Amino acid sequence: MSIYGKSDPAILREIGERLKTRRLNKNITQQELARLSGLSRSTISEIEGGKPFGVLALIQVLRALEALEDLDAFLPDSGPSPLQLAKLKGRERRRATGTRGSSSRDSESRGPASRGRTSPGSGGQESGRGE
Repeated sequence: MSIYGKSDPAILREIGERLKTRRLNKNITQQELARLSGLSRSTISEIEGGKPFGVLALIQVLRALEALEDLDAFLPDSGPSPLQLAKLKGRERRRATGTRGSSSRDSESRGPASRGRTSPGSGGQESGRGE
């Protein structure tokens, strides 16, 4: 069955089973995993039993199991797309642009009187006051 056909509780149970299998393959008890991860033994039991848990607990368990590299398979670092790389021309992207009406070059050509009238979060667009 596809992962998309599973309910959220079923996916939690699957994650718990996989973590339990990883723990048993390393011959570690729940108590030892709790000590290594900084979590309680009951929390380890709940995670392995498919109860909801937070991302921090997942990181702590993966670190204790020396399996943090599994996060790369879970959420690989995709980096910028080829189109974004071409636009950036070697510069590192620092922020999202959102929607913009004009380029920064256009606001510079209008002179200092037209600059600085942006509202916070407007993405550099003018505040809409007419003159």
